Amino acid sequence: MSLSRKDRPLYLQIKNIIKDRILYGVYTLGSNIPSEPQLENEFGVSKITVRNAIQELVQEGYLEKGSGKGTKVIRITTASKLSKWKRFTEILVEEGHRIQKQWLRAELIQCDEDTEPYRLFGEHSLKLERVYYLDDVPYIYYTHYLSNTIGDVDLQDLSAQSLYELLEDQNISLDKLRDEFDVSEPPELIAEMLQISSGKPLLKRSRYSYDEQGNVKEYSIGYYNTELQSYVVNYDV
Repeated sequence: MSLSRKDRPLYLQIKNIIKDRILYGVYTLGSNIPSEPQLENEFGVSKITVRNAIQELVQEGYLEKGSGKGTKVIRITTASKLSKWKRFTEILVEEGHRIQKQWLRAELIQCDEDTEPYRLFGEHSLKLERVYYLDDVPYIYYTHYLSNTIGDVDLQDLSAQSLYELLEDQNISLDKLRDEFDVSEPPELIAEMLQISSGKPLLKRSRYSYDEQGNVKEYSIGYYNTELQSYVVNYDV
């Protein structure tokens, strides 16, 4: 896998990729991640770079290093500063599912006047699209809209960081999220990507992400094929 050679240090990019694999069930609880030489070969980096990435995850409580026994996954959930909810993908992974995400495209678009992106961000917006796979079957399609002040986004960079890490790199600190749920027919392109018949209604999730000043910094629309898996929210009390 090729990494971006700009901005974020290579060890942090590798750390985030490994962390994503843990959170999405590629590396399961109690299993060993690939050996350091295997990771060095996969990412084309030095031994010290891989070791720094692993050490970060050990310090965060995701991995445990055992002498002669490899590096074991000991935690598969993350704590969110925005909410006490468990992330939906974490719930699926705990149930034994495997989640994969694929970024499809990133482009600067001109927003139509009668749309929500236009109301939130004006004439232009950065549009990102991605699909989630549940056990290798397309399951969720997400479209994200961001202020065009963020600038160009390379999909290769996104493969090594999350959307919210991208916002943090732009010094955007999110303070709260708001989700709205509905049932709606997805656009034809999304229906085709999710391998469902045209006109079939799906669960639609709209998310607004706010900064500390109450400004919307991200607006997202997700379509879920709940015939594959119901949408679940677990609360810590």
